[in-house]
Amino acid sequence: MVRRTRVVVVGAGFAGLAATRVLAKAGALVTVVDRNPYSTFQPLLYQVATASMGSADVSYPIRTFAAKWPNVRARQAELSKVQADKRRVEFADGSTLDYDYLVLGTGVTTNWYGVPGAQENALPIYSLGDAATLRRRLQQYLEDTATGRRESTHVVVVGAGATGVEVAGTLAELRERTLPLTHPEIRSDQTSVSLVERFDFVLSPYKPRLRDAAAAALRKRGVRLRLGSTLASVEPDAVVLEDGTRLPSDVTVWALGVAASDHVADWGLPQGKAGRITVTEALSVPDHPEIFVAGDLAAPPKPLPQLAQPAIQMGEHVGRQILAAAQGRPWQPFRYRDPGIMATVGKAEAVLQFPNGMTMRGLPAWLVWIFIHVSYLLGGRNRLSVLLNFFWRYFGPRRSRTSVTQ
Repeated sequence: MVRRTRVVVVGAGFAGLAATRVLAKAGALVTVVDRNPYSTFQPLLYQVATASMGSADVSYPIRTFAAKWPNVRARQAELSKVQADKRRVEFADGSTLDYDYLVLGTGVTTNWYGVPGAQENALPIYSLGDAATLRRRLQQYLEDTATGRRESTHVVVVGAGATGVEVAGTLAELRERTLPLTHPEIRSDQTSVSLVERFDFVLSPYKPRLRDAAAAALRKRGVRLRLGSTLASVEPDAVVLEDGTRLPSDVTVWALGVAASDHVADWGLPQGKAGRITVTEALSVPDHPEIFVAGDLAAPPKPLPQLAQPAIQMGEHVGRQILAAAQGRPWQPFRYRDPGIMATVGKAEAVLQFPNGMTMRGLPAWLVWIFIHVSYLLGGRNRLSVLLNFFWRYFGPRRSRTSVTQ
């Protein structure tokens, strides 16, 4: 029965690929569908945005992934409708696929929180295209500043979660260590990196001592922290705070949060907070036990952090539940196993918090951060390339370190 079970997995992110692995090994007939022909390793997108890595280093062809199993097929398409009563999905090009079980793991998109001017004037960093756009913008503005066509290239990062801290720290190191060599025409007062956060601290899920360590590391790198500051609006050349303060910003990076895409409402499935699809404890859709949702798109009864590990574990759980159902076994509720959380600030500086309360920071945490992220990458070439890029950038000859390029 498992070998005849048809499963359509929509979304080739952490959750979708994890579910596919479980199902493929059991012999189910799986079709992986994504709007892009590649899977993106989102935790390292900020490295692409600052030209520390190339786009190919953090992406992997879906068809290459599917080719590992004879019972898996890949398809590039965008989901437009879920016909739950017919067990069929329809795509934007008009084509359809029938299924016995459906896994939705399309992820989410940028949440602008209704801030005036944010969507028009800020740059998100959620997709490979976002990272490439930010990289090109930085490259062009720095070149224009160096040649006198622009007065400045000030950057404001909005949101001091892991992504915001990592972006700000990397840009600050770029400003302090690389630009004096690659763009000597630019004066230090013509560039700056600021980080805006509504809380009085960075990295809110972490213990206070790790928050303080991360904030101190950012300040040491020259990042201007604006903590306890609520955003009022984003203008083309400034970020405006509720107290009336205007922070000059030639490039505003939006790292504040995510929400489900508007078109999810067209699928006819129940939605909860931020548009995510409401699911049961087993991660299935109420009234449709043949439809599962995993990753950031899912809204389970107990909220989960929007990180790689929850998405991977949810995907694996969904795969096992489908196999159980195909064999006539009952559903099981999802239980998240917390492996800890981590974030990097820059060279030899990271923070790591284990679920038992133990913490680690500095060089040891940074090395752990590097090797864990490398291990999650798809493909041996990507792992080797990323590892070499990391160590060459931070320990190679200073004048050969990467600057911002297109």
